[in-house]
Amino acid sequence: MVYCSGQLGIDPAVGKMPEGVEAQAHCSMKNMGAILKEAGSDYSKIVKTTIFLADMNDFAKVNEIYKSYFGEEYPARSCVQVAKLPLGGLVEVECIAYV
Repeated sequence: MVYCSGQLGIDPAVGKMPEGVEAQAHCSMKNMGAILKEAGSDYSKIVKTTIFLADMNDFAKVNEIYKSYFGEEYPARSCVQVAKLPLGGLVEVECIAYV
């Protein structure tokens, strides 16, 4: 099993978060994908995700981006709004996957 802790939307090329929830959501998902790949897994093997949002009004935007990383079947998911994310982030994603 792979337990991937929360991934902020940090762009590893520059070490900073881009502006906007959409860009941060893509970075979060790509960062999670890189960790899964390193562990011998991938998005298709995710069984559970949790998404943390700074603003639940961003759910629809993040959901569209999230869906683009999966096929026809999606893993179980929880999505919650939090008071604050590290570094002023707008979205954070964590997952559990199998190898």
